[in-house]
Amino acid sequence: MPRLKGPLCQSCGLPLSRDPAGGGSNPDGTRSGEYCSHCYQQGWFTEPNISVDDMMAQMKAKLRELHFSWDLARKLAQQIPRLTRWFSAPAGNSG
Repeated sequence: MPRLKGPLCQSCGLPLSRDPAGGGSNPDGTRSGEYCSHCYQQGWFTEPNISVDDMMAQMKAKLRELHFSWDLARKLAQQIPRLTRWFSAPAGNSG
C-alpha cells in the first residue's frame, strides 16, 4: 500500500508528497502548501466549477492510477467534503 506522507491537498485530498510539482502555485509564483498542482495554479483553481461529487469520482480514479487499493481510494475520496475548499464553501457554492 502506498504511504501517505505529509499534508493533503485541501481540494482533492492527494498527498502533496505525491504531487510531482510539489504543490500548486500561488499568484506570486510561490509553492502552495495547501493545494496540489492539479487543483491550483497561479492562485486559481484549475476546475473552479467542479462539484464535490465530481471531485470525489475523479480522485477515486486518480488514486487507483497511483496504485492505491480500491478501499483506500474510496476512503480517501470520502474525506474530500471535509477538506478546506469544500468545508468552508457557502451552501450552494462548489468552490
